[in-house]
Amino acid sequence: MSKTYNVAVLIGSLRKASINRKLALALADLAPASLNLEILEIGDLPLYNEDADGDTAPASYAPFRSKLKAADAVLFITPEYNRSIPAPMKNAIDVGSRPYGQSGFSGKPGAVLSASPGAVGGFGANHHLRQCLVFLDVHVLQQPEAYLGGAGNFFDENGVLSDGIKPFLQKFIDAYAAWVAKQA
Repeated sequence: MSKTYNVAVLIGSLRKASINRKLALALADLAPASLNLEILEIGDLPLYNEDADGDTAPASYAPFRSKLKAADAVLFITPEYNRSIPAPMKNAIDVGSRPYGQSGFSGKPGAVLSASPGAVGGFGANHHLRQCLVFLDVHVLQQPEAYLGGAGNFFDENGVLSDGIKPFLQKFIDAYAAWVAKQA
């Protein structure tokens, strides 16, 4: 019997109907049985402020940190804002990596998928996020790289994933599953 790995999924867009949220849900459907993907909502996290952390930390920090620490792996799915990661994603990284020495990210296998309606596919956000993950000691999947341009065409008007992108997403999630198992 193979192990099932719990994956914390962080989505950089807060819009409920965002392309990135739809991609996260599609990946959950395509994931092999060895992965259990759970979206950790980041929109309720107040801006990180070390002065407010500790014994009087905002109430939403504790469940987020607990779920992150309990996860076996992390998956980041993000758009690009101004050639970088969206503020909510950076804030979630700051909250999850604190207090110092108690990071919920350390040593976990991870992957980054960026998607944008534009042609570049969130390349800047993808690499900026990877730079943060080096410091956080997240062991990031290197191949296949996932910069998905033209992402506005990945779903039809009913939210159904197009056949054009499905093979790549399957390849990505299968490679990620193998990466998680290898790192475990």
